[in-house]
Amino acid sequence: RIWSAGCSTGEEPHSIAMVVASMAELKNWDVKILATDLDSNVLERGGSGVYSIDRVDSLPSAYKQFVKRASVGDQVKITDEVRRLITFNQLNLLHTWPMKGNFDVIFCRNVVIYFDLETQRTLFDRYADKLVPKGKLFIGHSENLHKISERFVSLGRTIYEKLN
Repeated sequence: RIWSAGCSTGEEPHSIAMVVASMAELKNWDVKILATDLDSNVLERGGSGVYSIDRVDSLPSAYKQFVKRASVGDQVKITDEVRRLITFNQLNLLHTWPMKGNFDVIFCRNVVIYFDLETQRTLFDRYADKLVPKGKLFIGHSENLHKISERFVSLGRTIYEKLN
């Protein structure tokens, strides 16, 4: 289970799903990606899987198989094989989270920078509660957990692992 919190227009969850779909060893896994954002307009755009062609110019060639030319204009559409791995839902991170199960991986990149320090502490604590033991948290390059959360250990500049 993977959660893209603050997914905006869906490039991140679609990229994650492309990686999953490209890995033969994961073909029989029950992978599910939850993509959430506060803004219903960006969620609708992300859920459609339609992007301008320039948004996929830098896409590595191994993943271009998951992008097809759209029927209108200079647009592309993410394939159904990728899109079916993702569920887009509206969610305010500051409100109650309805998810019942835990996640193996949470991506929360360039989201918490918009919150004050106390709200960041609360959010990272809630993320830890939603991760399985040793689950991974990916944050943005301008973010860190130093003096914010003691529930994770750094595995690199933007990757953290939940402590048991």
